[in-house]
Amino acid sequence: MQFAAALIFLLALIHTFSTKYFEHLAHQLPRYRHILHLFGEVELVFGLWSIVLLLVMGYWQGASVALNYLETRHYTEPAFVFVIMVVAASRPVIFFVQRSLHMLSRRTGAQARLTEIWLSLALVPLLGSLITEPAAMTIAAMMLLRSVFMQRIPETYKYATLAVLLVNISIGGVLTSYAAPPVLMVANVWQWDSMYMFLHFGDRAALAVLINASLLTWLLRKQSILMQSAPESMDMRPVPLAISLVHIAFLVGIVMFSHHASVFIALFLIFLGFTQAFAGYQNRLILREAMLVALFLAGLVILGGQQQWWLQPIVESLQPKQLFFSTAALTAVTDNAALTYLGSLISNISQEAKYALLAGAVAGGGLTVIANAPNPAGVAILRKGFTDEAISALQLLLVALIPTAVAVVCFLL
Repeated sequence: MQFAAALIFLLALIHTFSTKYFEHLAHQLPRYRHILHLFGEVELVFGLWSIVLLLVMGYWQGASVALNYLETRHYTEPAFVFVIMVVAASRPVIFFVQRSLHMLSRRTGAQARLTEIWLSLALVPLLGSLITEPAAMTIAAMMLLRSVFMQRIPETYKYATLAVLLVNISIGGVLTSYAAPPVLMVANVWQWDSMYMFLHFGDRAALAVLINASLLTWLLRKQSILMQSAPESMDMRPVPLAISLVHIAFLVGIVMFSHHASVFIALFLIFLGFTQAFAGYQNRLILREAMLVALFLAGLVILGGQQQWWLQPIVESLQPKQLFFSTAALTAVTDNAALTYLGSLISNISQEAKYALLAGAVAGGGLTVIANAPNPAGVAILRKGFTDEAISALQLLLVALIPTAVAVVCFLL
């Protein structure tokens, strides 16, 4: 069963890197476009293969074993990401953030649009240490969708922007002990509080975020002439401050109770009622996109739970420097929170190894869609800016090597 689970996981990874090809085939073979679109939905990949895993487990070990395994997985994180995506992407929140960034960009005296892009890639990811990485990812993606991804610029620049966003979100959430999923896996076990995270990881993470955001903004400067105002389809009509503040209050409450599903789901239901009462100040809630992301993460939880048998021996056998680079590389094929969780199970692990494990996990968190839990949220929002609304996992991996290298160097300082 272990080898079968590893094989299914490998097939899911191959499928992840093939979604753009399926979308291309859907346009070439219109007769089969529906099934090809299904296989081209990157958010569905791990959900589909988790069903295969459960069917195989049920056949070999019995239906009761498969059901018991399914019910013992923890789905709080997928549920939280679903809720926080919908709330953070609501029109009152995005309008408030947009106006705030616009005010900051005017005060700098720099070209307003480029400065807003820089703030979306630098300030918002660092705020992820306060509002959690999924919330920061959703807000930054919605801002960049308008300013970069819906613009008529070469896709190379869009891949570069997406790569920097994923990397910066992954490393920008380590200034506190509660905002980043890989940090949550070890914070209590290793007794690392927010002060410890800020002193040991904060300066290096902030430096990498600022360098990546600055380099990309400099790269985009020649494309700024092609960047016009927001597309007409993106409704950003003014929203009363009171409405925006209520939405932000919901956002803060959900973040505060992010580990208590019964509470944040109750807040979300009240939020849905509020949006209906003030429908005139709302756009379409991204329920579909958020649900697909939650399915992706739930599938990753199910598939990832069967990979400990081969991942943990690798983590345990490495020296700190080897552990750092190996963990950064392994995040490309598995969720970085899963890696740090496995590290938390190792007894008598040294402080150097602890630092190497977490630093490597977050440094490599932007290499692929599955490397960091918030990544599918960003991809779900931004993929509409790409050809066929599909993102090449291989091209993203290659482009992401550059901002990842910046993060690696900063964490080694």
